[in-house]
Amino acid sequence: MNARTGLRTRITITTVGTVAVMATLAGCGSGEKSSSATTAPVAADASLAAKVPSTIRSAGKIVVGTDATYAPSEFLDTDGKTVVGFDVEIFDAAAAKLGLKTEWHPAKFTDIIPGVQSTKYNIGVSSFSATPERMKTLNMVTYFSAGTRWAQRPESAIDPDNACGKKIAVQVGTVSLDDATARSKKCAASGKPAIAIDQFQAQSDATAAVVSGKDDAMIADATVTAYAVKQANGKLAFAGQEYDAALYAYVLPKDQTEFAGAIQAAVQEIIADGTYRKILTKWGVEAGSITNPAVNPSA
Repeated sequence: MNARTGLRTRITITTVGTVAVMATLAGCGSGEKSSSATTAPVAADASLAAKVPSTIRSAGKIVVGTDATYAPSEFLDTDGKTVVGFDVEIFDAAAAKLGLKTEWHPAKFTDIIPGVQSTKYNIGVSSFSATPERMKTLNMVTYFSAGTRWAQRPESAIDPDNACGKKIAVQVGTVSLDDATARSKKCAASGKPAIAIDQFQAQSDATAAVVSGKDDAMIADATVTAYAVKQANGKLAFAGQEYDAALYAYVLPKDQTEFAGAIQAAVQEIIADGTYRKILTKWGVEAGSITNPAVNPSA
């Protein structure tokens, strides 16, 4: 994945004994309602809008749960309220095809899926990987592809394939945590020191832990790692290459298959009319574009 260009906000990292990451990227786990900054208006498709559940259609909006600490996918703008990012703009455009406005609610990443299942949120939009395990209990609509990549301090020499005994920062509940856990078990099985996995609720905090020298390296989606490296003003560098590309997907309740199909069709329409590509290009992440969004894709 590629770092974005031309954005309104930056990660600002300072070192005064410890590292402070700008509050705009810290996110808020309180579930407060937030707005979003979006692109040019998208015309609604009446046939797709008719497939929206009646309660959502009558409200005219879709309530979205998101982890607003995951730049450049979804994060808070400089006002500390507005959720921005390429994930946000893509879904805003897809929702507009359904005749809906979006209402974004920042939350802890691990709280989003339970919030969707309890109907606190109508949908989860937060760079979720479309995994078989998640698809057992959710409908997932794919819209993007991203690999995984590590970052370290520039003076370090971390080999992701030989990180035994290193302290690695990851966000709780992510595939990066699964990755680090599997690598640590492999270390132990071969008689080497386990990886010390340092878990954070916010990805911005995981990044800050590496910049400060508290942790040796971090694992995140390649788009996020590239963004962090670019914004860290020389205090972060890549470690190894991108690997294990996976599909991002929106998460909906398992009983809302028709609605999932409507969202899939809406994404397909914004791909066809060029809106999707314009958004990805704006954010510098067009390498992750897909052409065939799907509901619950097979492995």
